[in-house]
Amino acid sequence: MNSLLELLVRLWPLIAAATTLAMSVIASVHAILTKRETSAAVGWVGVIWLAPFVGSVLYLLLGINRINRRASIRQEGLPRFQASQQNVPCTLDSLAQTVPPEKGHLTSLARLVNSLTSRPLLGGNTFEPLICGDEAYPEMLKAIDGAGQSISLTTYIFANDVTGHRFVEALGRAVRRGVEVRVLIDAVGARYSFPSILYRLRGAGITYARFMPSIVPWQMAYLNLRSHRKIMVVDGKTGFTGGMNIARGNCLREKPAHPIQDLHFRVRGPVVSELQEVFAEDWAFSRGETLEGERWFPHLEPIGNVTARGITDGPDETFDRLRLTLHGALASARESVCIATPYFLPDSTLISAMNTASMRGVAVDILIPEKNNLRFVDWACLAQIAQLLRWGCRVWRTPQPFDHTKVVVVDGFWSFIGSGNWDPRSLLLNFEFNVECYERELGARLEAIMHDKRSRSRQLTLADIENRPLPWKIRDGIARLLSPYL
Repeated sequence: MNSLLELLVRLWPLIAAATTLAMSVIASVHAILTKRETSAAVGWVGVIWLAPFVGSVLYLLLGINRINRRASIRQEGLPRFQASQQNVPCTLDSLAQTVPPEKGHLTSLARLVNSLTSRPLLGGNTFEPLICGDEAYPEMLKAIDGAGQSISLTTYIFANDVTGHRFVEALGRAVRRGVEVRVLIDAVGARYSFPSILYRLRGAGITYARFMPSIVPWQMAYLNLRSHRKIMVVDGKTGFTGGMNIARGNCLREKPAHPIQDLHFRVRGPVVSELQEVFAEDWAFSRGETLEGERWFPHLEPIGNVTARGITDGPDETFDRLRLTLHGALASARESVCIATPYFLPDSTLISAMNTASMRGVAVDILIPEKNNLRFVDWACLAQIAQLLRWGCRVWRTPQPFDHTKVVVVDGFWSFIGSGNWDPRSLLLNFEFNVECYERELGARLEAIMHDKRSRSRQLTLADIENRPLPWKIRDGIARLLSPYL
C-alpha cells in the first residue's frame, strides 16, 4: 500500500498534466464543433488553453447549451399546439391586398418570417398600447375579475409586493368562481422577491409551476437560459403581452422606490390563440399537463385591422428567430426604423445592418435609458455606440425613470413588440415571445409614443463618446468583452 501511494505521489504531476490536457482537448473539440459564431469558438478555445483546467471547467459550466438537449427530451411526445389553424390564416397574397402600395415592400418581411416560424399570420386583430403599470395593471385585473372559463399567465418576475398581492387576490377570486387558472413563473425570476410569491399562490389555491427550477450547483448555467416571456390570456379571447413584469415599480403614480417605465398591450382577435399556444406549450413542458378544448382555445372572430403573428425564440429548436427577424426588418426598411430597448448590445452583424440601413437613407433612431438599472450593460453599450454614430444612426438617452420599453417600428407600418431585448441574453440565451404587426394606425400610435420619448431625451453625439475620460473608455471596453454574458 505504501509503495502504491509513493508511486501515485511521484506520478501525480504527470497524471494531473495528462488529465488537464485531455480535458482541454475534449472541451476545445466540443467548442469547435458546436459554436455557431467563430468569435465564440475562438474565445472559448483561448480560455480553455490559456487557463488550463479552470478554462475547461468554465466551459463545462457556461459554454455548453444543455437546454437544447433537455428541451428536446422533455418535449418528446408532448402535443404541438396549432390552435391558431382553426382561425383563418392570412396568406401573403391576402396580406398584400391589405398593405398600401407604398408599404408593399414589407410583404417580403412577412415572407421571411413565414420561413422562420411555424405559426401563420392572422388578420382581424386589435392591439391597444398600455403605458406603464398605471394603465396595464387595472385592465389586466379587470379582465381577471371578468373571467368565466380560464386564465393563463406566464411572467419572468412576479414580485411579492403590493402589486403582486393584488394579482394573487384577483386570481384567487377567479379560482373560487370555478375558473381554471394556470400561472407559470420563471424559477430565477421568482427569486427576485424574498420570500417569493409562490407561497401566496399556493395559499390562494392557484395552480402554478416554475420554469426549469434547479438548486443543483452544476446547473447554475441555466441562470442565463430563462423564460423571459410575458403573456396573459383570459377565456382564450383577451390577451396581454409586451415587456412588463408584475411588480410595483411599474406603477409610477404610486411613486415606488425604483420606478420603471414600460409598455404592454391588450390584444384581441385570432392572434390571441397564438399567445395561448405558447403558454400551453410552456405549461406542458413545465408541468406535463395538456391544456385543450373550448375553455382554452375558443373560436375567435376578427375584430380589428391588425395582421399579426407570434414569434417564439429560445435556445432550443426556435433558436435565432428574433435576430433573423430584426435583420429582415432592417433590410426591408425604406423610410425609418425606430428602436426602443433597455438593453442594447447588438452583435456586429446587427450593427452592420443598422449602419447599412442608415447609409441607404433610412432614418435609424435608437432609444436607450439615460440611466440603466444594470451598470455593466450600460458601460458595454457605450463602448459600441460610436460604431453606429459614425454612419448616421441617431442614439437618444431617455430620461428617468428607467425605461424598460421594447418596441421596433419600421416605416410606420410594421411593429415588433414583446419581451425580447437587443442583447445576447434575449437573442441567444433566453426564451422570448414577440409579435409582428402590420397596420398603419398601430404603427402611427407607437411612433407617436416614441416621438414623445425622443422629445424629452438627450441625443448622444460622436463627440460625447470620444471625449469620455480614458479610464471610462477602458472600463466600457472591458465591459464590452463581457457582453455575451451580461
